[in-house]
Amino acid sequence: MTPQFKYTKAQQEDIRQLGHILEQCFIMSAGDSEIYANLVGLDNFRVIYRDQKVAGGLVIYSMGQWWGGGRVPMAGLAAVGIAPEYRGDGAAIALLQNALQEIHAQDIPISVLYPATQRLYRKAGYEQAGSYCTWEISTQSIQIREQSLPVQPVDPKDDDLFHSLHQQQGKLTHGYLDRHPAIWQGLIHTEAQETLYTYLIGDKDQPQGYIIFTQERTKDASIVRVKDWVMLSPDAARTFWSFLANHRSQIDKVRWKSSITDALTLLLPEQTAKICQSDRWMLRIVDVCKALSARGYPPGVEAELHLDIQDNLLTSNQGKFILSVANGRGEVTKGGKGEFKLNIQGLAPLYSSLFTPHQLQLAGKLDATATALTTATQIFAGVSPWMMDFF
Repeated sequence: MTPQFKYTKAQQEDIRQLGHILEQCFIMSAGDSEIYANLVGLDNFRVIYRDQKVAGGLVIYSMGQWWGGGRVPMAGLAAVGIAPEYRGDGAAIALLQNALQEIHAQDIPISVLYPATQRLYRKAGYEQAGSYCTWEISTQSIQIREQSLPVQPVDPKDDDLFHSLHQQQGKLTHGYLDRHPAIWQGLIHTEAQETLYTYLIGDKDQPQGYIIFTQERTKDASIVRVKDWVMLSPDAARTFWSFLANHRSQIDKVRWKSSITDALTLLLPEQTAKICQSDRWMLRIVDVCKALSARGYPPGVEAELHLDIQDNLLTSNQGKFILSVANGRGEVTKGGKGEFKLNIQGLAPLYSSLFTPHQLQLAGKLDATATALTTATQIFAGVSPWMMDFF
């Protein structure tokens, strides 16, 4: 007999049950789920019932993501958890499928998540699409002394200032998040024993960046952990490094989030910065037409790609489409020759430019004519996508 599941928005009485499940799934301390629920807000939780009991749930963040200079509406999935007694009976995939149908009905073109296991999310049409990396450097090896711009402490709750600078960096950064308010709140939230340090780079009336960090002393080292940063000019980047180098008398190491190919490290005299942690997040195209039309494309490219897409869950994505690109924008119509065949899972890393069409063909993710491969390579050319935020 096929298990019967009921997917619904969470009610207040569901949150306590779901909280216990999430604490067990993510090895959280007792009470942490309540703090998380208050931060996220009840409206963003979804639960799945089996036999009138909460079997699991997730969070849907309504956000945006920058692709090729265009902001694409995005649903971020987080805190996907299933009670141990319901694992393996289809509850997880039913939860994801229902969530995707809800997201599709809301006209949100794409969805992004961080996977605990890739197999489950691939079944739902997600695939690797970008990187989340932590870099580390010793303060003694930075060796940049020139501070081109003033650095001044500012109130971490100065939302408009930070949001504006973050948006400017987002437009220039492939895969960057246009954050949900809960993620901004989580950024300035610290543990009781931590202090948050927030500095503006440049003049207050013409800022060129900022840095937000905490300090930690471990058994082996004292560390500056950069929680967020924006650099909008070469002067800001040099000031970023000189400011951190000036901590060398007390701080041994600096850790920060960046791309797998971090341009900031080009300023360093030697290759002393190393990636100490690297993960990939996953993306799912929820609406093919809207997703391909909303993102930006290389401005000098004028081309037409004839796609043939398979999507067994969201059938409106299935079939042949023509993507016409000109002046940095894309237009999608149904029909065409279907010279570039792939499933919805394979479309994600193409859309994000994480892998080239030739690489995806090598991995068996698509089947295309030589001409279509060349066209797709021009259309989806882009820098390596990455995200500052984990959610």
